[in-house]
Amino acid sequence: MIYTCTLNPSVDYIVHVDELRIGELNRAVKTLTFPGGKGINVSRVLKRLGIESTALGFIGGFTGAFIIEQLQSENITCDFVEVPGNTRINVKLKSGKETEINGQGPMIQPEHEAEFMEKIRALTENDIVVLAGSIPSSLSPDVYGKIVDEAKKVKAKVVVDTSGPALKSLLARNPFLAKPNHKELAELFETSFHSKDEIMVCGRRLIELGVENAIVSLAGDGAFYFNKEMTLFAEAPKGTVKNSVGAGDSMVAGFLAAYTSGKSLEEAFAYSVASGSATAFSEDLCTKDCVEQLVHEVNVMRF
Repeated sequence: MIYTCTLNPSVDYIVHVDELRIGELNRAVKTLTFPGGKGINVSRVLKRLGIESTALGFIGGFTGAFIIEQLQSENITCDFVEVPGNTRINVKLKSGKETEINGQGPMIQPEHEAEFMEKIRALTENDIVVLAGSIPSSLSPDVYGKIVDEAKKVKAKVVVDTSGPALKSLLARNPFLAKPNHKELAELFETSFHSKDEIMVCGRRLIELGVENAIVSLAGDGAFYFNKEMTLFAEAPKGTVKNSVGAGDSMVAGFLAAYTSGKSLEEAFAYSVASGSATAFSEDLCTKDCVEQLVHEVNVMRF
């Protein structure tokens, strides 16, 4: 079973306006509301690709109830720890450019963290746990490290999709998969990239530091895949970008869906790129039909 961890979930409220006028009344031309959070996105895409998962994390209040209701309507299993207060609301304001306003999440007490860790200790060597997104300020900064350590004790595979100090602290813990984008990779190694060759150097360093498999996304310019045996590159399929939210999460889901279905690592990488692009070309997350169509356009090259 795949378990996705969203420690700081959200209700994503997307508002489209023709022209944003600061300090004046603005009327929305379209609004959309989705359950949000990187791990939740992974679970939603996995389900669309025919793979079951269980969504873990912390949830609270009427916004938390909305998330559970929406996930259950998509037949996604939920096993959240309930906390006092309301799960945050994140506003995505679209008017030519996209502006984001992320709300504050609820306070998570030590007893809630302990309850969550018991769920991690119940995993087995047949499970994959996905750690995705930011860490709430009320949790200790090393909570991801604690989760990885517990998962490793039961030999569960760990997937890491985070950034900054949280990502840096997890590299030596030998995660099964890490998926930074090129900006997060540059931040990790305190550098900047001016060529794909420079990205490859840092991508291979991820493997040297202990990551088994790494995918580095370059937005519309494609993605790299690294492991000890090979380096792969794939250009992104062509299309009209409608949505930047969830594309990276879809890449994680696409890779895991293909990998757990018995496909080769090269095929799993192609599905990863196709899934990310399919979400970028959609208002919401990708559909299986769109992924299957785009995967034939993904040309994987070896270096």
